[in-house]
Amino acid sequence: MIAIRDETGRRSHAAAPGAAGWLGLAAAPTFAVMALLTYVTSGGADMMCSAGHDASPLSGMVPMYVLMSAFHSAPWLKLISRRRSAAPRSSQMGLRRSR
Repeated sequence: MIAIRDETGRRSHAAAPGAAGWLGLAAAPTFAVMALLTYVTSGGADMMCSAGHDASPLSGMVPMYVLMSAFHSAPWLKLISRRRSAAPRSSQMGLRRSR
């Protein structure tokens, strides 16, 4: 994390500035699309072709892509959290100024 100063002068932590931030946001949707495309194009053959019928339900490419999408969702959760925490502050500031 990188400590930066926001417009009020307080220290703020940026998770990933610039291009690295965009790459972090691109990972989860990319893996989700890959999971969907793999499932649609394989037609479920991934599970039928496994060597053992008692294989783990997490074996195969589709579950792997779903898990990778879930593990790479942290930047999205941080972005949503930041936007939700910033929204009440801006609306409260507007109310304070009008009084």
